Amino acid sequence: MNLAIRTARAYRPASAVPESTPPRVTGVGDVLETGAEGAGIRDEDWYAEEIGAVRFLDCVFTDVDLTEATLDGTTFEQCTFHTCRFNAATLRATAFVGCDVRRSSFFAATLDGCKLTGTVFSQCTMRPMTVVGGAWGSVSLRGADLNGVDLTGVDLRDADLSMADLTGAVLTGARLDGASVREADLTRADLRRASLDRVDLTSATLKETRVDLQAAVMLAELHGAVVDVAE
Repeated sequence: MNLAIRTARAYRPASAVPESTPPRVTGVGDVLETGAEGAGIRDEDWYAEEIGAVRFLDCVFTDVDLTEATLDGTTFEQCTFHTCRFNAATLRATAFVGCDVRRSSFFAATLDGCKLTGTVFSQCTMRPMTVVGGAWGSVSLRGADLNGVDLTGVDLRDADLSMADLTGAVLTGARLDGASVREADLTRADLRRASLDRVDLTSATLKETRVDLQAAVMLAELHGAVVDVAE
């Protein structure tokens, strides 16, 4: 007597699509004029394109070339960038809010009045770069090469600059309150008129660093000195 044993198969809806895979955008189309949400944008050549005040939300950009592009008022929110190129691009009043930027290049880029709040830059090329003001609060530039970059007047409150190379960087008038500079190299950096409230400089390299009287007093007190500034 032969008995046929049938094994039940798990039910799989034919239309099931992994939730982690964003829909891919192919071709420039209207996305530069309308923005996008939840899209995957890969291998696009946006060389010298002009992008205005549109919003990209929760998008993934991979190998997108924005060399010499002009971004004016563009917003990227919760977006991820992999090996993208902003070389010689001009970014005016552009916002990267809560973004993850990995192995991307900003070589010779201009960031004018940009907002980088809560964005993480990892293994990115950030120099040479022209920066004109901007709100970079809580940005992570951990281990970044910012040698010689002029960050005059930039709002860097609560930024992570630990282990960054800030050799010769200009931080005149920058707002560094609450920023982490643990093991950062500030050799020959200019910290005059920078606000340094809640900044621990004890593990940073400060060789030939330029500071004003207020910062000098703070540094002396950190090393146990009792400073008498009375006339």
